[in-house]
Amino acid sequence: MTWQWRYAGSGDQGQASEEFPSQSDAESWLGEQWRELLATGIDEVTLEENGRVEYAMPLTAE
Repeated sequence: MTWQWRYAGSGDQGQASEEFPSQSDAESWLGEQWRELLATGIDEVTLEENGRVEYAMPLTAE
């Protein structure tokens, strides 16, 4: 199984992150990278497992 973040916003919309072997690895990576993603115009990410949506979340406080 592979996990991946799909990006949404004015930046790389529709693009995706690298693939991760586990949900935990993907979430750890996002915890380290979210500020950089936000700075490039990405304001929401969706976690997918083999194309199935696990959840979506904003990178900004609502």
